[in-house]
Amino acid sequence: MATAPETLLAGAEDDDGLVAGPPSRVRVTLRRFAGHPSAVAGLVVVALLFVLAFAGPHLTRWSYSDIDYTALRSAPSSRHWWGTNRIGQDVFAQTVRGLQKSLIIGLLVGVAATAGAAAVGACAGYFGGWTDRLLTFVTDLLLIFPSFLVISVVSPRLKGGGWLIFALLLALFAWMVTARVVRSMAISLREREFVRAARYMGVGPLRIIVRHIVPNVASFLIIDATIAVGTAVMSETALSYFGFGVQSPDVSLGTLIADGTGAAVTYPWMFFFAAGLLVVFVLAVNLIGDGLRDAIDPTSTRRRTKGAAR
Repeated sequence: MATAPETLLAGAEDDDGLVAGPPSRVRVTLRRFAGHPSAVAGLVVVALLFVLAFAGPHLTRWSYSDIDYTALRSAPSSRHWWGTNRIGQDVFAQTVRGLQKSLIIGLLVGVAATAGAAAVGACAGYFGGWTDRLLTFVTDLLLIFPSFLVISVVSPRLKGGGWLIFALLLALFAWMVTARVVRSMAISLREREFVRAARYMGVGPLRIIVRHIVPNVASFLIIDATIAVGTAVMSETALSYFGFGVQSPDVSLGTLIADGTGAAVTYPWMFFFAAGLLVVFVLAVNLIGDGLRDAIDPTSTRRRTKGAAR
């Protein structure tokens, strides 16, 4: 019976023929994921949220920046489906725009942070020596660096396309823990027979990392990237809520929740649509992450079941 580490480190055969993994590994994983009802439901919900975020602006005649001076804090109606805010902006148009911005930032941060963690962790673990010491030092330094302070100082001064720099700042401080895990896995992998055989055959270090190390930690990276997207959306929302994230005149879920908090009781539509979409998205992403973990590492289900039984 394979253990969890063995499941994570198992690989598929590549062009060099040095890794002999199950040929139907991806198919088996997809079948396991499809047999996880809550994960499939989470995937459907996330897909619907993406459709809403990117198709929603085309479903209404109002832009997120349009102002209807005849309908200030108007309740939901046929004219304004989700009502209006305190200055007459359409809440539906603003919410789908904010959802779109938050999803884009979450995807950028998740992909960038996971890619950076894979590169740093794989290089540190494979090369060892001074390369490992240097990269580990940088990783540890950023772990203790006051990231919130840096983002809170830099982000409010960014205008126009500043949200992109804000996303890059979030990614800059989001890869370190993952990199340490990848480094540990790479240290184990570099002594495996297929990696040693590749070295003896004269395969270059970069090719070994790209073709042998990274594919064998891909299972972990996929799960981590999925969770990272949800975490990034939560981070963006929190920072934007306090004015340190997306800046006016642009909007995100965080800015919309901040604007509607004071009127959550008297004008609930200004708050609950944005807050509800945020909660639904984060829960759906967590369900997908659980499903991916169970599909890639079936032993995790048994471990959680035993833990719950105790």
